[in-house]
This record gives sequence, structure tokens and C-alpha cells, in this order.
Amino acid sequence: MKRFTISLFTLFVALLLITACAQNQATPTTAPTEQTGAVTEQPAPTPVPAQQEQPAAEGSLLEVVKQRGKLICGANANLPGFGYLDQEGNYAGFDIDFCRALAAAIFDDPDAVEFRPLTAKERFTAVQTGEVDVLIRNTTWTLTRDASVGMDFGVVTFYDGQGIMVRKADNITKLEDLQGAAICVTTGTTTELNLADQMRARGIEYTPVVFETADNTFGAYEEGRCDAVTTDKSGLVSRKSLLKDPEAHVILDATLSKEPLGPAVLQGDPIWHDVVMWTVFATIQAEEFGITSENVDDFLNSEDPGIRRFLGLEGELGESLGLTNDFAYRVIKNVGNYGEIYDRNLGPGTPFELPRGLNDLWTRGGLLYSPPFR
Repeated sequence: MKRFTISLFTLFVALLLITACAQNQATPTTAPTEQTGAVTEQPAPTPVPAQQEQPAAEGSLLEVVKQRGKLICGANANLPGFGYLDQEGNYAGFDIDFCRALAAAIFDDPDAVEFRPLTAKERFTAVQTGEVDVLIRNTTWTLTRDASVGMDFGVVTFYDGQGIMVRKADNITKLEDLQGAAICVTTGTTTELNLADQMRARGIEYTPVVFETADNTFGAYEEGRCDAVTTDKSGLVSRKSLLKDPEAHVILDATLSKEPLGPAVLQGDPIWHDVVMWTVFATIQAEEFGITSENVDDFLNSEDPGIRRFLGLEGELGESLGLTNDFAYRVIKNVGNYGEIYDRNLGPGTPFELPRGLNDLWTRGGLLYSPPFR
């Protein structure tokens, strides 16, 4: 009887083992189905072939922009030379041209862009909420904006520094002459913070007169409600041209800060960030190659491998970004290289005549430098 019980127990265990083995053998037929579902949510790490443009943009704002058929660019509408409405009511300026360059890279059409005028206070919220695809509006790249505000900055398009403008009649020549002065400044900007830092470091007491928009800030200065006004030096040059008597005002030599200005996008979309960055780099590299909007077609017969890659005649650089391989050609043909953009809006023959200075190519003593198109 005892041996019979043991035999039954042994048979029971054997049946359990057989059942378990059957389940294990069935697992491969069910696992791929579950795994396939996971792949739908999180793409497998297999590299996407460079020639497949659509997958490269999947899940990116780039795909949204393409499907929409136009770019939405956050801009300034009140800063001559950088972002403003011309006499025909069209957006124009240095920053505006980089919006157009991005539209040209994506659509081969520099006019496939809708401009959203933004104040300094509104600009970051507009990016965070998706109201605009990119912000190209005289915005300074800082650590806080990069890390805490949720921006990813692209390439610096304009190296600037903060300055102060005063009336010539007041005989103010240096910061120390502003002891006890009232200084107009726009709130929500690095300008306001830099002014406080510099005056505190020098022990200069002053009264900040704060406004939410640049128009109000400079309007108050012209009305005599403050002794001086401060913003980036490029902005001072621009705004000075709008004063009733520009020659009655002077910009002090003192530079209060570093102000690297450039495009910004929402963090977390590396594909879109790359598209914005390499569009700007294309304008810089084109100037270094000597390629302009006027002669770009002549370079289509070039035997230089670097130029051929740049123009999309060889390789698949554009497709790796989710663009066409000739995206750089589109940018230069439709908008021009960096030097053309600068001269058209800020250089000789404009009301500003700003020297290139730091905003020249690295080969001419400036800071503009593009990574290789390789």
C-alpha cells in the first residue's frame, strides 16, 4: 500500500513537469506578439537607414511642421534690424531671416512661415505651450533658461553685450556717473538682472524704472522719465534710430554682460533641435565656402567633396536630419549665407552699420564656426 501511494505521488509530479514543459515550449509563440506590441510604443534601437526620411522625423515636431505645411516662428515685431514690420507690413530683420531660412530648409519656401509677435514676458510660455515651433527673437542663452525654463538653445546667431544709452546733454561718460540715476529697463529679461549685478558690484545706487515691453521702456526714456535706458547694445543701436533726435543720445562704451543670442526650442526633441541648429550652421559654412545666393548654382559643378556633401550632391546628410539632402542649397538659394543676412539687415547701407566684430567668421577673427558637414 505504501509503495502504491509513492507511485501515485511520482505520477503526479511527472504530470506537473510535463505541463510545465508544454507551457515553456508555447512561450515563444506568445512572446513575439507581446514584444511586438512593446515595439509600437518604444521603437527598437536598430538604426534607421539614412535614406528613410519619414522615420527619422517620427514623433518629432519636425513631422508636425511638415504636415501643417508651414513653420510658426516666435519673433519680435518692434526691433528694427532684427525683427520688425516694414513699410508694407511684412516681417523683416536679421532674426526674421533665420525663421525664413528654417522654412526654406524644410519646405524649399522661405515664405512658408507664420510669425507670432511676442514680448519678452510672453516668449518662453509660447514655446512651452506649443504656440510657436521655434523662438528666434533676440533671446539670450543662459544656464537658467537652458536648465530650468525648459529651453534648448541652438547656435548663437549674434554675439552681443548689454549697454546703456544716455542723453549727450547730461555729460554721462561712465557707469559711475549714473550714481542716483533712474534707469529704464524691461522686466523679464537678463537686462534687468545684469543691471542690478553691475551696479551692486560697483556700489552705484540707482532707481530701476521697470516696464513690461520694450516700447514702453524706450517711450518712457524719451519722455524723460528716466536718465538712462539699458538693453543689448544691438537693441540700443536699433532703438536709437527710432528716437525723435537720434543724435541727441549716446551709447556708453561700457559693456555690462555677455549676451549670446540665438534660436530656442522646447527641450526633449533632439531631431527638431538638430534641424534648427544645422540650418544656422549652413549659413555660416556657406559663407566660409564663399557660396552665396547669387553664385550657389555655380557650385553645383564643384569637384570639392566638402562642397558636394554640403549642397547634397553626394551623401545623405540631409536625410539623416529628416530633411532633403539639398537642404543647405535651399537655405542659401532662398535666403543667403550668414554674411548676406547680416549685411542686408545690419551692415553697410543700413541705418545701423554695425561692424561684424565677434559676429564674423573664425577665419577673420570672429566667433562664427560651423562643425563639419560630414
